[in-house]
Amino acid sequence: MTEFKVGSLDARATKIRNVPIAVTPEGFWCCPSQAVLQKTMKNQNQQAKPKGGASPLASKASSVQRAPTISSERRAHSTPTRSRINSDEQKCSPAENSTPNPPKVANDRPQKQHKISVGFGQLEMSDLKVVLYGKDGVAVKMSVHRNILAENSTWFADKLSRQSPISSMEVPDCEDVEIYVETVGLMYCNDAKQRLIKQSVPRILRILKVAELLGFQACVLSCLEYLEAVPWVGEEEENVVSSVQHLQSGNYGVSPILKRVCSDLTSPPNDTFVHIIELVLKSGEDRGRREMKSLVLKLLKENNICTSSSVDIYAETLYNSCQNCLESLLTLFRQATADDFAEQSLDLKEPVFRQIALEADNLLWLTEILADRNAAGEFAVMWSNQGELSELHSKLPTKSRHLVSCVTARLFVAIGKGEMLPSKDTRKLLLDVWLQPLMDDYNWLQHGCRSFDRKVVEEGIGRTILTLPLEDQQTILLSWLGSFLKVGDSCPNLQKAFEVWWKRTFVRPYVEQGNQSQPGRS
Repeated sequence: MTEFKVGSLDARATKIRNVPIAVTPEGFWCCPSQAVLQKTMKNQNQQAKPKGGASPLASKASSVQRAPTISSERRAHSTPTRSRINSDEQKCSPAENSTPNPPKVANDRPQKQHKISVGFGQLEMSDLKVVLYGKDGVAVKMSVHRNILAENSTWFADKLSRQSPISSMEVPDCEDVEIYVETVGLMYCNDAKQRLIKQSVPRILRILKVAELLGFQACVLSCLEYLEAVPWVGEEEENVVSSVQHLQSGNYGVSPILKRVCSDLTSPPNDTFVHIIELVLKSGEDRGRREMKSLVLKLLKENNICTSSSVDIYAETLYNSCQNCLESLLTLFRQATADDFAEQSLDLKEPVFRQIALEADNLLWLTEILADRNAAGEFAVMWSNQGELSELHSKLPTKSRHLVSCVTARLFVAIGKGEMLPSKDTRKLLLDVWLQPLMDDYNWLQHGCRSFDRKVVEEGIGRTILTLPLEDQQTILLSWLGSFLKVGDSCPNLQKAFEVWWKRTFVRPYVEQGNQSQPGRS
Protein backbone atom coordinates (compact mmCIF):
# COMPACT_ATOMS: atom_id res chain seq x y z
CA MET A 1 0.00 0.00 0.00
CA THR A 2 1.04 3.55 -0.71
CA GLU A 3 2.25 5.57 2.24
CA PHE A 4 2.94 9.27 2.36
CA LYS A 5 6.58 10.16 2.94
CA VAL A 6 7.12 12.55 5.82
CA GLY A 7 10.07 14.85 5.29
CA SER A 8 12.19 16.40 7.99
CA LEU A 9 11.70 19.99 9.09
CA ASP A 10 14.33 22.36 7.70
CA ALA A 11 15.54 25.70 9.01
CA ARG A 12 12.82 27.62 7.22
CA ALA A 13 10.00 26.10 9.27
CA THR A 14 8.44 29.52 9.90
CA LYS A 15 7.44 29.71 6.22
CA ILE A 16 5.30 26.59 6.33
CA ARG A 17 1.84 27.13 4.87
CA ASN A 18 -0.75 26.86 7.59
CA VAL A 19 -3.30 24.20 6.72
CA PRO A 20 -6.86 25.15 7.83
CA ILE A 21 -7.20 22.48 10.49
CA ALA A 22 -8.95 23.18 13.81
CA VAL A 23 -8.10 21.58 17.13
CA THR A 24 -10.92 20.58 19.45
CA PRO A 25 -11.02 20.57 23.27
CA GLU A 26 -10.78 16.78 23.19
CA GLY A 27 -7.39 17.02 21.56
CA PHE A 28 -8.08 15.75 18.06
CA TRP A 29 -8.00 17.64 14.81
CA CYS A 30 -10.97 18.01 12.45
CA CYS A 31 -10.84 18.32 8.71
CA PRO A 32 -12.29 21.63 7.40
CA SER A 33 -15.30 21.86 5.17
CA GLN A 34 -14.99 21.32 1.44
CA ALA A 35 -15.43 25.06 0.79
CA VAL A 36 -12.51 25.87 3.06
CA LEU A 37 -10.38 23.24 1.37
CA GLN A 38 -11.12 24.71 -2.05
CA LYS A 39 -10.34 28.22 -0.84
CA THR A 40 -7.06 27.01 0.64
CA MET A 41 -6.09 25.24 -2.58
CA LYS A 42 -6.79 28.39 -4.56
CA ASN A 43 -4.70 30.53 -2.23
CA GLN A 44 -1.86 28.01 -2.27
CA ASN A 45 -1.88 27.84 -6.07
CA GLN A 46 -1.69 31.61 -6.27
CA GLN A 47 1.13 31.74 -3.72
CA ALA A 48 3.02 29.04 -5.59
CA LYS A 49 3.54 31.41 -8.55
CA PRO A 50 6.92 33.27 -8.30
CA LYS A 51 6.58 37.03 -8.09
CA GLY A 52 9.95 38.72 -8.48
CA GLY A 53 11.71 36.09 -6.40
CA ALA A 54 9.72 36.95 -3.30
CA SER A 55 9.03 34.16 -0.90
CA PRO A 56 5.38 33.05 -0.59
CA LEU A 57 3.74 34.42 2.49
CA ALA A 58 2.16 32.12 5.02
CA SER A 59 -1.65 32.11 4.88
CA LYS A 60 -3.70 32.54 7.99
CA ALA A 61 -5.30 29.46 9.47
CA SER A 62 -9.07 29.11 9.29
CA SER A 63 -10.90 27.49 12.13
CA VAL A 64 -13.90 25.46 11.15
CA GLN A 65 -14.91 24.39 14.63
CA ARG A 66 -15.80 26.28 17.79
CA ALA A 67 -12.34 25.66 19.27
CA PRO A 68 -9.46 28.00 18.44
CA THR A 69 -6.94 27.19 15.71
CA ILE A 70 -3.32 26.59 16.63
CA SER A 71 -0.97 28.85 14.68
CA SER A 72 1.88 27.51 12.56
CA GLU A 73 4.54 29.19 14.74
CA ARG A 74 3.18 27.64 17.92
CA ARG A 75 3.00 24.20 16.35
CA ALA A 76 6.54 24.59 14.99
CA HIS A 77 7.98 25.11 18.47
CA SER A 78 5.70 23.15 20.78
CA THR A 79 4.59 20.21 18.60
CA PRO A 80 7.26 19.46 16.01
CA THR A 81 5.52 16.25 14.97
CA ARG A 82 2.40 18.10 13.87
CA SER A 83 4.42 20.77 12.09
CA ARG A 84 6.34 18.10 10.26
CA ILE A 85 3.12 16.51 9.11
CA ASN A 86 1.71 19.82 7.88
CA SER A 87 4.84 20.43 5.84
CA ASP A 88 3.80 17.57 3.63
CA GLU A 89 1.40 19.92 1.92
CA GLN A 90 4.21 21.79 0.18
CA LYS A 91 6.09 18.68 -0.95
CA CYS A 92 5.72 19.08 -4.69
CA SER A 93 8.12 19.36 -7.61
CA PRO A 94 9.22 22.73 -9.01
CA ALA A 95 7.70 21.82 -12.35
CA GLU A 96 4.31 21.40 -10.75
CA ASN A 97 4.55 24.78 -9.02
CA SER A 98 5.56 26.60 -12.18
CA THR A 99 2.85 25.19 -14.42
CA PRO A 100 -0.22 27.43 -14.18
CA ASN A 101 -2.66 25.03 -15.86
CA PRO A 102 -1.20 21.53 -16.06
CA PRO A 103 -2.92 19.21 -18.55
CA LYS A 104 -5.25 16.55 -17.18
CA VAL A 105 -3.60 13.15 -17.29
CA ALA A 106 -5.26 9.94 -16.19
CA ASN A 107 -3.89 8.23 -13.10
CA ASP A 108 -1.63 11.15 -12.08
CA ARG A 109 -3.15 11.35 -8.61
CA PRO A 110 0.17 11.68 -6.74
CA GLN A 111 1.07 14.84 -8.76
CA LYS A 112 -2.35 16.52 -8.52
CA GLN A 113 -3.31 15.66 -4.95
CA HIS A 114 -3.84 18.44 -2.42
CA LYS A 115 -2.47 16.70 0.65
CA ILE A 116 -3.60 17.49 4.15
CA SER A 117 -2.38 15.78 7.29
CA VAL A 118 -4.43 15.33 10.44
CA GLY A 119 -3.19 14.03 13.78
CA PHE A 120 -5.18 12.49 16.63
CA GLY A 121 -4.26 12.06 20.27
CA GLN A 122 -0.56 11.67 21.01
CA LEU A 123 1.05 11.78 17.57
CA GLU A 124 4.34 10.32 18.77
CA MET A 125 2.40 7.18 19.73
CA SER A 126 0.49 6.82 16.45
CA ASP A 127 1.18 3.56 14.65
CA LEU A 128 -1.09 3.74 11.59
CA LYS A 129 -1.57 6.07 8.63
CA VAL A 130 -4.98 6.13 6.94
CA VAL A 131 -5.12 8.00 3.63
CA LEU A 132 -8.51 9.25 2.36
CA TYR A 133 -8.85 10.10 -1.33
CA GLY A 134 -11.82 12.46 -1.77
CA LYS A 135 -13.28 14.64 -4.46
CA ASP A 136 -11.48 17.40 -6.38
CA GLY A 137 -8.07 15.92 -5.75
CA VAL A 138 -8.18 16.16 -1.96
CA ALA A 139 -6.12 13.62 -0.02
CA VAL A 140 -6.16 13.53 3.77
CA LYS A 141 -3.59 11.53 5.72
CA MET A 142 -4.66 10.68 9.25
CA SER A 143 -2.13 9.70 11.88
CA VAL A 144 -4.09 7.36 14.14
CA HIS A 145 -3.75 4.53 16.64
CA ARG A 146 -4.75 1.10 15.46
CA ASN A 147 -6.05 0.02 18.87
CA ILE A 148 -8.44 3.02 19.04
CA LEU A 149 -9.82 2.29 15.56
CA ALA A 150 -10.13 -1.45 16.17
CA GLU A 151 -11.95 -0.95 19.48
CA ASN A 152 -14.51 1.49 18.07
CA SER A 153 -14.97 0.41 14.46
CA THR A 154 -15.92 -3.08 13.31
CA TRP A 155 -14.87 -2.11 9.77
CA PHE A 156 -11.37 -1.13 10.82
CA ALA A 157 -11.14 -4.12 13.17
CA ASP A 158 -11.96 -6.45 10.30
CA LYS A 159 -9.47 -4.82 7.91
CA LEU A 160 -6.66 -4.81 10.46
CA SER A 161 -7.25 -8.41 11.56
CA ARG A 162 -7.16 -9.77 8.03
CA GLN A 163 -3.74 -8.40 7.15
CA SER A 164 -0.33 -8.68 8.68
CA PRO A 165 0.78 -5.64 10.69
CA ILE A 166 0.69 -2.68 8.31
CA SER A 167 1.72 0.91 8.70
CA SER A 168 -0.74 2.50 6.27
CA MET A 169 -4.17 2.02 4.71
CA GLU A 170 -5.96 3.71 1.81
CA VAL A 171 -9.64 4.57 1.43
CA PRO A 172 -10.24 5.41 -2.25
CA ASP A 173 -13.25 7.38 -3.54
CA CYS A 174 -14.24 8.68 -0.11
CA GLU A 175 -17.56 10.49 -0.57
CA ASP A 176 -17.38 12.75 2.47
CA VAL A 177 -13.80 13.29 3.58
CA GLU A 178 -14.67 16.05 6.04
CA ILE A 179 -17.18 13.94 7.96
CA TYR A 180 -15.03 10.82 7.72
CA VAL A 181 -12.21 12.63 9.55
CA GLU A 182 -14.59 14.03 12.15
CA THR A 183 -16.13 10.61 12.76
CA VAL A 184 -12.69 9.06 13.31
CA GLY A 185 -11.96 11.92 15.68
CA LEU A 186 -15.08 11.04 17.68
CA MET A 187 -13.46 7.69 18.46
CA TYR A 188 -11.02 9.64 20.64
CA CYS A 189 -13.84 11.32 22.64
CA ASN A 190 -15.04 10.12 26.01
CA ASP A 191 -18.53 11.53 25.35
CA ALA A 192 -19.40 11.60 21.65
CA LYS A 193 -22.96 12.75 22.36
CA GLN A 194 -21.72 15.90 24.07
CA ARG A 195 -19.51 16.60 21.07
CA LEU A 196 -22.60 16.51 18.76
CA ILE A 197 -24.53 19.18 20.67
CA LYS A 198 -25.32 22.29 18.60
CA GLN A 199 -24.53 20.49 15.35
CA SER A 200 -27.11 20.83 12.59
CA VAL A 201 -29.45 17.98 11.72
CA PRO A 202 -28.03 17.59 8.17
CA ARG A 203 -24.49 17.30 9.58
CA ILE A 204 -25.59 14.71 12.15
CA LEU A 205 -27.15 12.67 9.35
CA ARG A 206 -23.83 12.78 7.48
CA ILE A 207 -21.98 11.63 10.61
CA LEU A 208 -24.56 8.89 11.12
CA LYS A 209 -24.02 7.62 7.59
CA VAL A 210 -20.24 7.41 7.99
CA ALA A 211 -20.49 5.94 11.50
CA GLU A 212 -22.80 3.22 10.23
CA LEU A 213 -20.42 2.50 7.35
CA LEU A 214 -17.51 2.16 9.78
CA GLY A 215 -19.49 0.08 12.26
CA PHE A 216 -18.94 2.76 14.91
CA GLN A 217 -21.87 1.72 17.05
CA ALA A 218 -21.31 4.18 19.90
CA CYS A 219 -21.40 7.07 17.44
CA VAL A 220 -24.50 5.70 15.73
CA LEU A 221 -26.27 5.52 19.09
CA SER A 222 -25.15 9.06 19.96
CA CYS A 223 -26.50 10.35 16.63
CA LEU A 224 -29.81 8.58 17.21
CA GLU A 225 -30.09 10.03 20.71
CA TYR A 226 -29.43 13.47 19.26
CA LEU A 227 -32.09 13.02 16.54
CA GLU A 228 -34.62 11.77 19.06
CA ALA A 229 -34.23 14.91 21.19
CA VAL A 230 -33.66 17.72 18.69
CA PRO A 231 -36.58 19.37 16.79
CA TRP A 232 -36.85 18.68 13.06
CA VAL A 233 -39.68 19.46 10.65
CA GLY A 234 -40.34 19.83 6.93
CA GLU A 235 -37.57 18.64 4.63
CA GLU A 236 -35.40 17.70 7.61
CA GLU A 237 -38.13 15.33 8.78
CA GLU A 238 -38.14 13.43 5.50
CA ASN A 239 -34.34 13.20 5.53
CA VAL A 240 -34.26 11.92 9.13
CA VAL A 241 -36.93 9.28 8.54
CA SER A 242 -35.31 8.01 5.34
CA SER A 243 -31.89 7.91 7.06
CA VAL A 244 -32.94 5.91 10.13
CA GLN A 245 -35.79 3.77 8.82
CA HIS A 246 -33.51 1.01 7.56
CA LEU A 247 -31.91 0.76 11.02
CA GLN A 248 -35.08 -0.76 12.50
CA SER A 249 -33.80 -4.25 11.72
CA GLY A 250 -30.73 -3.66 13.92
CA ASN A 251 -30.40 -3.16 17.65
CA TYR A 252 -30.05 0.60 17.48
CA GLY A 253 -33.45 1.43 18.97
CA VAL A 254 -34.72 3.85 16.32
CA SER A 255 -38.36 3.41 17.36
CA PRO A 256 -38.35 6.52 19.62
CA ILE A 257 -37.39 8.60 16.58
CA LEU A 258 -39.95 7.03 14.26
CA LYS A 259 -42.68 7.32 16.90
CA ARG A 260 -42.48 11.05 16.38
CA VAL A 261 -43.89 10.64 12.86
CA CYS A 262 -45.89 7.40 12.97
CA SER A 263 -48.08 5.65 15.49
CA ASP A 264 -47.98 2.04 16.65
CA LEU A 265 -51.62 1.69 15.60
CA THR A 266 -52.02 -0.47 12.52
CA SER A 267 -55.40 1.01 11.48
CA PRO A 268 -55.99 4.63 10.38
CA PRO A 269 -56.85 7.03 13.22
CA ASN A 270 -60.55 7.13 12.30
CA ASP A 271 -61.70 8.02 15.80
CA THR A 272 -59.28 10.94 15.86
CA PHE A 273 -60.60 12.25 12.53
CA VAL A 274 -64.19 12.02 13.78
CA HIS A 275 -63.22 13.78 17.00
CA ILE A 276 -61.56 16.65 15.11
CA ILE A 277 -64.62 17.15 12.88
CA GLU A 278 -66.93 17.16 15.89
CA LEU A 279 -64.76 19.64 17.80
CA VAL A 280 -64.73 22.07 14.87
CA LEU A 281 -68.47 21.78 14.19
CA LYS A 282 -69.43 22.28 17.84
CA SER A 283 -67.10 25.22 18.49
CA GLY A 284 -68.81 28.43 19.55
CA GLU A 285 -65.79 30.72 19.21
CA ASP A 286 -65.93 32.49 15.87
CA ARG A 287 -62.27 33.14 15.20
CA GLY A 288 -61.01 29.74 16.36
CA ARG A 289 -63.70 27.89 14.42
CA ARG A 290 -63.05 29.91 11.27
CA GLU A 291 -59.28 29.42 11.38
CA MET A 292 -59.50 25.70 12.14
CA LYS A 293 -62.01 25.16 9.35
CA SER A 294 -59.59 26.81 6.96
CA LEU A 295 -56.65 24.78 8.30
CA VAL A 296 -58.42 21.40 8.21
CA LEU A 297 -59.70 22.10 4.69
CA LYS A 298 -56.18 22.99 3.56
CA LEU A 299 -54.70 19.86 5.15
CA LEU A 300 -57.33 17.64 3.54
CA LYS A 301 -56.59 19.17 0.15
CA GLU A 302 -52.83 18.80 0.52
CA ASN A 303 -52.85 15.25 1.85
CA ASN A 304 -55.76 13.96 -0.22
CA ILE A 305 -56.97 12.09 2.85
CA CYS A 306 -60.43 11.35 1.50
CA THR A 307 -59.19 9.63 -1.64
CA SER A 308 -57.01 7.15 0.23
CA SER A 309 -57.85 3.52 0.95
CA SER A 310 -60.01 4.67 3.84
CA VAL A 311 -62.21 6.95 1.70
CA ASP A 312 -65.45 5.15 2.68
CA ILE A 313 -64.77 5.61 6.40
CA TYR A 314 -63.99 9.32 6.09
CA ALA A 315 -66.90 9.94 3.70
CA GLU A 316 -69.23 8.19 6.14
CA THR A 317 -68.03 10.51 8.92
CA LEU A 318 -68.61 13.59 6.77
CA TYR A 319 -72.06 12.47 5.64
CA ASN A 320 -73.13 11.70 9.19
CA SER A 321 -72.10 15.22 10.13
CA CYS A 322 -74.02 16.60 7.14
CA GLN A 323 -77.15 14.74 8.21
CA ASN A 324 -76.87 16.06 11.75
CA CYS A 325 -76.44 19.62 10.49
CA LEU A 326 -79.46 19.28 8.17
CA GLU A 327 -81.67 17.99 10.95
CA SER A 328 -80.55 20.76 13.29
CA LEU A 329 -81.01 23.40 10.58
CA LEU A 330 -84.54 22.24 9.75
CA THR A 331 -85.48 22.28 13.43
CA LEU A 332 -84.15 25.82 13.79
CA PHE A 333 -86.00 26.96 10.64
CA ARG A 334 -89.25 25.58 12.02
CA GLN A 335 -88.63 27.34 15.31
CA ALA A 336 -87.78 30.66 13.65
CA THR A 337 -90.87 30.58 11.38
CA ALA A 338 -93.37 29.56 14.08
CA ASP A 339 -96.26 31.97 14.70
CA ASP A 340 -95.26 32.79 18.27
CA PHE A 341 -91.57 33.38 17.39
CA ALA A 342 -92.22 36.85 15.96
CA GLU A 343 -93.73 37.97 19.27
CA GLN A 344 -90.65 37.04 21.26
CA SER A 345 -88.02 39.56 22.34
CA LEU A 346 -84.85 40.15 20.39
CA ASP A 347 -82.81 38.57 23.16
CA LEU A 348 -84.63 35.29 22.55
CA LYS A 349 -84.53 35.53 18.77
CA GLU A 350 -80.86 36.36 18.43
CA PRO A 351 -79.48 33.02 19.74
CA VAL A 352 -81.70 31.14 17.28
CA PHE A 353 -80.55 33.21 14.32
CA ARG A 354 -76.96 32.82 15.43
CA GLN A 355 -77.37 29.05 15.64
CA ILE A 356 -78.90 28.99 12.14
CA ALA A 357 -75.91 30.85 10.76
CA LEU A 358 -73.56 28.49 12.62
CA GLU A 359 -75.21 25.31 11.29
CA ALA A 360 -75.36 26.71 7.76
CA ASP A 361 -71.69 27.63 7.94
CA ASN A 362 -70.87 24.12 9.17
CA LEU A 363 -72.85 22.63 6.31
CA LEU A 364 -71.06 24.87 3.82
CA TRP A 365 -67.68 23.72 5.19
CA LEU A 366 -68.64 20.06 4.89
CA THR A 367 -69.91 20.67 1.35
CA GLU A 368 -66.59 22.27 0.45
CA ILE A 369 -64.68 19.25 1.74
CA LEU A 370 -66.91 16.76 -0.10
CA ALA A 371 -66.88 18.73 -3.36
CA ASP A 372 -63.13 19.16 -3.27
CA ARG A 373 -62.73 15.39 -2.78
CA ASN A 374 -65.18 14.65 -5.64
CA ALA A 375 -67.47 12.95 -3.13
CA ALA A 376 -70.45 15.35 -2.94
CA GLY A 377 -72.81 13.35 -5.16
CA GLU A 378 -74.83 11.87 -2.30
CA PHE A 379 -75.03 15.22 -0.57
CA ALA A 380 -76.51 16.77 -3.75
CA VAL A 381 -79.29 14.19 -3.47
CA MET A 382 -79.79 15.02 0.21
CA TRP A 383 -79.88 18.76 -0.46
CA SER A 384 -82.24 18.57 -3.44
CA ASN A 385 -84.77 16.71 -1.25
CA GLN A 386 -84.93 19.48 1.35
CA GLY A 387 -88.21 20.87 0.03
CA GLU A 388 -89.51 21.94 3.44
CA LEU A 389 -86.29 23.76 4.24
CA SER A 390 -86.53 25.58 0.91
CA GLU A 391 -90.13 26.67 1.57
CA LEU A 392 -89.25 27.98 5.04
CA HIS A 393 -86.22 29.79 3.63
CA SER A 394 -88.21 32.77 2.32
CA LYS A 395 -89.80 33.37 5.75
CA LEU A 396 -86.48 34.19 7.46
CA PRO A 397 -84.50 37.44 7.27
CA THR A 398 -81.91 37.37 4.50
CA LYS A 399 -79.13 38.16 6.98
CA SER A 400 -79.81 34.90 8.82
CA ARG A 401 -80.46 32.61 5.85
CA HIS A 402 -77.95 33.68 3.17
CA LEU A 403 -75.35 31.04 4.13
CA VAL A 404 -77.89 28.37 3.19
CA SER A 405 -77.84 29.78 -0.34
CA CYS A 406 -74.02 29.55 -0.27
CA VAL A 407 -74.41 25.78 0.10
CA THR A 408 -76.60 25.74 -3.02
CA ALA A 409 -74.11 27.89 -4.90
CA ARG A 410 -71.22 25.57 -3.99
CA LEU A 411 -73.11 22.55 -5.35
CA PHE A 412 -73.80 24.35 -8.64
CA VAL A 413 -70.11 25.23 -8.92
CA ALA A 414 -69.16 21.60 -8.26
CA ILE A 415 -71.50 20.37 -11.00
CA GLY A 416 -70.27 23.03 -13.42
CA LYS A 417 -66.64 22.05 -12.79
CA GLY A 418 -67.34 18.32 -13.05
CA GLU A 419 -66.36 17.73 -9.41
CA MET A 420 -69.41 15.49 -9.06
CA LEU A 421 -71.78 13.72 -11.47
CA PRO A 422 -75.31 13.60 -10.03
CA SER A 423 -78.12 12.12 -12.09
CA LYS A 424 -80.34 14.17 -14.39
CA ASP A 425 -83.26 13.95 -11.95
CA THR A 426 -81.06 15.19 -9.09
CA ARG A 427 -79.76 18.11 -11.16
CA LYS A 428 -83.27 19.15 -12.19
CA LEU A 429 -84.65 18.79 -8.68
CA LEU A 430 -81.76 20.83 -7.30
CA LEU A 431 -82.59 23.67 -9.70
CA ASP A 432 -86.32 23.45 -9.08
CA VAL A 433 -85.97 23.49 -5.28
CA TRP A 434 -83.01 25.81 -4.64
CA LEU A 435 -82.42 28.15 -7.63
CA GLN A 436 -85.17 30.61 -6.66
CA PRO A 437 -84.04 30.88 -3.00
CA LEU A 438 -80.51 31.52 -4.30
CA MET A 439 -81.81 34.26 -6.61
CA ASP A 440 -83.71 35.83 -3.70
CA ASP A 441 -80.48 36.08 -1.68
CA TYR A 442 -78.25 37.05 -4.60
CA ASN A 443 -78.05 40.76 -3.88
CA TRP A 444 -77.08 40.11 -0.26
CA LEU A 445 -74.47 37.49 -1.30
CA GLN A 446 -72.76 39.95 -3.64
CA HIS A 447 -72.46 42.74 -1.09
CA GLY A 448 -72.49 41.00 2.27
CA CYS A 449 -70.43 37.86 1.70
CA ARG A 450 -66.73 38.50 1.00
CA SER A 451 -65.98 34.93 -0.11
CA PHE A 452 -68.74 34.94 -2.73
CA ASP A 453 -67.40 34.83 -6.31
CA ARG A 454 -70.18 35.94 -8.61
CA LYS A 455 -68.60 34.92 -11.91
CA VAL A 456 -67.75 31.40 -10.70
CA VAL A 457 -71.25 30.87 -9.29
CA GLU A 458 -72.99 32.17 -12.42
CA GLU A 459 -70.89 29.93 -14.61
CA GLY A 460 -71.72 26.95 -12.38
CA ILE A 461 -75.47 27.67 -12.49
CA GLY A 462 -75.42 28.14 -16.25
CA ARG A 463 -73.51 24.93 -16.92
CA THR A 464 -75.80 22.98 -14.59
CA ILE A 465 -78.86 24.24 -16.51
CA LEU A 466 -77.28 23.31 -19.84
CA THR A 467 -76.83 19.68 -18.73
CA LEU A 468 -80.63 19.21 -18.75
CA PRO A 469 -82.82 18.34 -21.72
CA LEU A 470 -83.59 21.31 -23.99
CA GLU A 471 -87.19 21.64 -22.79
CA ASP A 472 -86.05 21.90 -19.16
CA GLN A 473 -83.39 24.44 -20.16
CA GLN A 474 -86.13 26.55 -21.75
CA THR A 475 -88.41 26.43 -18.70
CA ILE A 476 -85.68 27.44 -16.27
CA LEU A 477 -84.07 30.12 -18.45
CA LEU A 478 -87.38 31.80 -19.34
CA SER A 479 -88.20 31.95 -15.63
CA TRP A 480 -84.79 33.46 -14.99
CA LEU A 481 -85.29 35.98 -17.82
CA GLY A 482 -88.42 37.32 -16.16
CA SER A 483 -86.55 37.87 -12.91
CA PHE A 484 -83.46 39.32 -14.58
CA LEU A 485 -85.54 41.90 -16.48
CA LYS A 486 -87.09 43.02 -13.19
CA VAL A 487 -84.11 43.20 -10.80
CA GLY A 488 -81.05 43.23 -13.11
CA ASP A 489 -77.78 42.82 -11.19
CA SER A 490 -79.65 41.62 -8.11
CA CYS A 491 -80.18 38.38 -10.02
CA PRO A 492 -77.56 35.93 -11.40
CA ASN A 493 -76.42 36.91 -14.87
CA LEU A 494 -77.00 33.78 -16.96
CA GLN A 495 -76.64 35.39 -20.38
CA LYS A 496 -73.95 32.93 -21.49
CA ALA A 497 -76.20 29.97 -20.73
CA PHE A 498 -79.11 31.79 -22.39
CA GLU A 499 -77.02 32.32 -25.53
CA VAL A 500 -76.12 28.62 -25.72
CA TRP A 501 -79.77 27.64 -25.25
CA TRP A 502 -80.80 30.16 -27.95
CA LYS A 503 -78.40 28.64 -30.50
CA ARG A 504 -79.53 25.14 -29.63
CA THR A 505 -83.19 26.14 -30.02
CA PHE A 506 -83.23 28.58 -32.96
CA VAL A 507 -80.01 28.05 -34.92
CA ARG A 508 -79.03 24.39 -34.80
CA PRO A 509 -82.31 22.98 -36.27
CA TYR A 510 -82.04 25.15 -39.38
CA VAL A 511 -78.33 24.46 -39.79
CA GLU A 512 -79.01 20.74 -39.63
CA GLN A 513 -81.90 21.06 -42.10
CA GLY A 514 -79.68 23.00 -44.47
CA ASN A 515 -76.95 20.38 -44.29
CA GLN A 516 -79.47 17.63 -45.06
CA SER A 517 -80.97 19.50 -48.05
CA GLN A 518 -77.67 20.37 -49.78
CA PRO A 519 -77.10 16.97 -51.46
CA GLY A 520 -80.62 17.11 -52.99
CA ARG A 521 -80.11 20.56 -54.50
CA SER A 522 -76.85 19.58 -56.05
